[in-house]
Order: sequence, then structure tokens, then C-alpha cells
Amino acid sequence: MTTPHVEQHLQLLAHLRTILVAVADAEVVPENHHALFLERYDDMVSSLRESSEDLYVGQDIISQVFQRYPQIAHLVPRDLLWFFGGDCLHFMPDDEIDKYQQLEERRYQALENGEEFDWNQEIQLMFMPEKAPEH
Repeated sequence: MTTPHVEQHLQLLAHLRTILVAVADAEVVPENHHALFLERYDDMVSSLRESSEDLYVGQDIISQVFQRYPQIAHLVPRDLLWFFGGDCLHFMPDDEIDKYQQLEERRYQALENGEEFDWNQEIQLMFMPEKAPEH
């Protein structure tokens, strides 16, 4: 059974997979290597559905997305970098890591207090510009 937090990241992984398939459809990458990579990707997602205890394979796969497909690096959801951690954090600037750390602390505090925590809403609040433009 997955938690809502893991389920949200599974949805982001599904979105990223559609982007990876589109890269292959555009014939930007060699098909044989890409098919094997997608197979590993799908295996990682299946394993994550069963348990989120070991995120090392996910770290490796997401890092490979940046190395193999630099043309789509800007499309990789930032939440996935934070979720998998490890080497994935090398693709995040320090100020972004600090914000995710604060967000994670707030999430754990809410869980500890038995309160609801809406990750998406909190992300939007955390990453809003300091001062919104005035009209």
C-alpha cells in the first residue's frame, strides 16, 4: 500500500514517462538503448509501488535521465529530485534544497500532529515569488 505522498510521486513518474516516450517518438535517441532504459524505469516504478524503503534505483534512473536526455532535463519534476535524494540533489541549487528541506520539516510536523498536509499546496506557497507584481 502506498501513502498519498508516494502516490503523488508515482503520478509525477508517470508524467515523466510520457515525456520519455515522446523523446523516442521524435526519434531523438537510439531506440534500442531507449527501450531498455524504459524497461528499467518501469521496473523501478513497480518496485516503488511495493515499497519506498530503497530509493537507490530511483536515484540512479532519475540521474540517468539528466545524463541521457539533457534536452528534457528542464521538464523533470523538481519534486522527484527531492523525493529520490542522493545523487539527484546534484541537479538542484542550494536555495532550492533549503526550501524543500523546510517543506519536508513542515510535512513531518503535520504528520506528527495528526494534521492534514497538502504537498502540492505547500509547494506552491513555498515557491511563490517573494513579492508578486502589482497591477
